[in-house]
Amino acid sequence: MNNALTVLAAGFGTGLSLIVAIGAQNAFVLRQGLHRDAVLPVVAICALSDAVLIALGVGGVGAVIVAWPTALTAVALVGGGFLVVYGALAARRVLRPDGGALRAAEVGTAGSLRRAVLTCLALTWLNPHVYLDTVFLVGSIAADRGDLRWTFGLGAGLASLCWFAALGFGARLLSGLLASPKAWRILDGLVAATMLALGVTLIAGA
Repeated sequence: MNNALTVLAAGFGTGLSLIVAIGAQNAFVLRQGLHRDAVLPVVAICALSDAVLIALGVGGVGAVIVAWPTALTAVALVGGGFLVVYGALAARRVLRPDGGALRAAEVGTAGSLRRAVLTCLALTWLNPHVYLDTVFLVGSIAADRGDLRWTFGLGAGLASLCWFAALGFGARLLSGLLASPKAWRILDGLVAATMLALGVTLIAGA
């Protein structure tokens, strides 16, 4: 028999298992955290976006989206194109030995809050995988919890908040490992590979 605490823990575990993976959103949050650039707004956007999508899934909106597959196709094409461009810019930083790669001294400098916010929104809302994980998967699992489905959704939302806060604010602990231009170029190379691979996959599967 389900009880609230057990269902909450199940939701937390499910949400964490879905979100702790190498992806465009996580790579961006990590990079912002290492820069200490607009970390709070970025973490807030990611966590609140997941909370909204999870709530939509628990509320049964997934069935409505299934009836409109064209919407997901459009999101996949636009999101894939965005990821390819973002990945190309990261690759350009890697390939430019004249300072295109970020130096350790740049950590902590102020960046563009507007650019960070818009990029974070795009990486979150233009990725159809986010809808599949939150709206569809979490929503369908929550439905099996009956009257406690919202408790399950709350657990999943808390997992998202904890993960993004740890990733964004905890990233500074890795700054010592990125004390050289070469380390930053390696990081940008990983970001570029992740973004390009996801972007091409989304476009090809649309």
